[in-house]
Amino acid sequence: MDQREEVKYRLASGTQVREEEFGLLFYTMNGPRLYFLASGKILGDSYFLGEKTLKDWLAEHPGLGPMAQHGLAGLSKALDRLSEKGVIIAC
Repeated sequence: MDQREEVKYRLASGTQVREEEFGLLFYTMNGPRLYFLASGKILGDSYFLGEKTLKDWLAEHPGLGPMAQHGLAGLSKALDRLSEKGVIIAC
C-alpha cells in the first residue's frame, strides 16, 4: 500500500482555500502567494478538514466518476507538493 493513501490534509495556519471552476485556489499569508490546484470538481474545500484520506473522499463522492479514481496518483503528488510548500499540512 502506498503511504500517501493514509495521509489526510488540513490547511496550514494563514491559508484559505476557495473553490473555482478549474479546481481550488489557495491563498497563503506566507508570501502572500496564490496556488492553483487543477482538480476540477474532484475536491472541495471541505476535504481540507483533515478528516478523510483522498481515497476515502473519492469513495464517498461516487458521482465524480472513474476519471477521479484514475487521477488519484497525480492528485496525491500535487497535494504532496502543496504540503512541501507549507500550504497544507499532512496529518
